[in-house]
Amino acid sequence: MCDLDLIHISIADQMLYGFSAGQLVVRLSVSTARNGAGERNGSGCTPRGLHQVRAKVGAGLPLAAVLSGRRWTGEVWSPQLHEQFPGRDWILTRILWLSGLEPGRNRMGEVDTFRRYIYLHGTPDTEPMGEPLSHGCIRLRNVDMLALFDRVPLHCKVRIDEAPCPQWAANQDFT
Repeated sequence: MCDLDLIHISIADQMLYGFSAGQLVVRLSVSTARNGAGERNGSGCTPRGLHQVRAKVGAGLPLAAVLSGRRWTGEVWSPQLHEQFPGRDWILTRILWLSGLEPGRNRMGEVDTFRRYIYLHGTPDTEPMGEPLSHGCIRLRNVDMLALFDRVPLHCKVRIDEAPCPQWAANQDFT
């Protein structure tokens, strides 16, 4: 059921807004980069601008499946596994791999989002949302990532910016 045609990620609000036919239909809390916004390779920042979903990874895997190098390790995250590997950057459940669409800003050279391996992905439920704590990617709750994954088609546009949420989006209820 791919029904979203635009995702807007607000770094200021730490929120993902999903649109279908111009209507806001999804609002999810996220965690962007601890280092803030930026496009340079090695910066640990979340890249801004217009992107697209270039690849979808993990269809059919269990909730909280551990992914490394875009492949399932065979593990499923648990607090015990987390204790075994305390420094691991956990990429869980699914991956929506982004590719920049703006040459010189987030595509090609030292600012290429795709080559930086910037994803939307699940993260341990123990990690807070609404706070910038990632290494550049956009983290979501595992259940949110699972629900979002099937709604997002390949080449879906993803805009990432620092602007706060428009007033109309803040007032809508998505229960």
